[in-house]
Amino acid sequence: MRVLKGIIGFMAVILIISCQEKETSITNPKDYAIYLKKQDNETVKEATKRLQFWNAKIKEDSLQITALAPVAAAYTELFQSTGDIKFLKLAEKVLVKSAEVAAIGKSGHLLALAHNYISQHRFIEAKEAAQGAYLLKTNIKASEMVLFDVSMELGEYENAHKYLERIANQNDFNFLIRLAKWNDYKGNLDATIRNMEKAKQIAENSKKEGLLLWSYTNLADYYGHAGRIKESYNHYLKALAIDPSNAYAKKGIAWIIYSYEKKPVEALAILDEITSNYQSPDYFLLKAEIAEFQKEDITKKVYLKMYEQAVKDERYGFMYNTHNALLLAEEYKKFDQALDIAEEEIRNRPAPQSYDLKAYILNLKGDHKKALDIAQKHLLNKTFEPEANYHIAEIYKANDMKDAIVPIKEELLESGYELGPVTFRKIQEL
Repeated sequence: MRVLKGIIGFMAVILIISCQEKETSITNPKDYAIYLKKQDNETVKEATKRLQFWNAKIKEDSLQITALAPVAAAYTELFQSTGDIKFLKLAEKVLVKSAEVAAIGKSGHLLALAHNYISQHRFIEAKEAAQGAYLLKTNIKASEMVLFDVSMELGEYENAHKYLERIANQNDFNFLIRLAKWNDYKGNLDATIRNMEKAKQIAENSKKEGLLLWSYTNLADYYGHAGRIKESYNHYLKALAIDPSNAYAKKGIAWIIYSYEKKPVEALAILDEITSNYQSPDYFLLKAEIAEFQKEDITKKVYLKMYEQAVKDERYGFMYNTHNALLLAEEYKKFDQALDIAEEEIRNRPAPQSYDLKAYILNLKGDHKKALDIAQKHLLNKTFEPEANYHIAEIYKANDMKDAIVPIKEELLESGYELGPVTFRKIQEL
């Protein structure tokens, strides 16, 4: 009888493990393997063809202005498809020129320049360019959209809301994606997803690939935040069906495999494929995190060195300030250097995430009271990002505020997928 009970108990354990495996098996290599094979990047090929065509026009046309906009657009597309910073900087150079010489359509050139500056994390310059476009009064709605984008980046939320109200139109894709961003900032994820789903419907009706890619990848992100992992995965696949070389969608799938399914080897295989064709230093940081999860300390150090080598390129400017500061503070305990970068971030981007960076580094340094002061003034009820909440919880812990940690920890435990397994371990120790 005892033997029978033991067998039944053993079978029950096997059944539980089996069920757990089914619950956490979302991805299937058969779904995405085709996108990992070495193939020509059609987006890059088409953008390169357009670039060659319009560059030839520039040589022939003394005015040049008619060719400058499409050349800048081609460079921007090449940056988005390859991650190569040289294309973003070349786009900037062309856009600065076109904004200077344009007599007609100047606002459009300024707004494109503002977008370029946003990509480079040069938010104050982006704001100046967008305001310049707005003052021309020839493209007011588009100017207000970009001013909303810049205001959100700078933490100027009252201004952002003002611009959002001015462009309000429930049937407009560009309004809906910004309304989704606003609701995400406010911590209303249900409304965020609802508005992105409306935007997706408009994109699908339009059949415009650019809008579809934006909708699918952003909605995939939001579904992930909401714990709707299967839907997230499916939307990354939809993006890849349109653009098989889309690095962002592949990275999203790799994150699901790593953070949700806990399959680091498979996730790294996808990341290796991405980085063979796409240049972006932050992929090395993700690889380093996965190596830490695997307890592969030497491999982690190798990836960190690869990241450091990549960001030595001065053309990146401010783009990796936050990553650099965290690396200096967390890995090398160079707190003063990290704080210098955090201060620079606050000057360039006085938003909650910049103050979060400073507060977190101060807490790591041991200046717990200063960290708490910043958190209370600049973070509480001003950001709902899980990473910022985790940093606040660590600051509370350092200041022996045990009761204040409890509700934050409960929320953070629900954000384990978004934050990743390494941070989730730390959350459990709060």
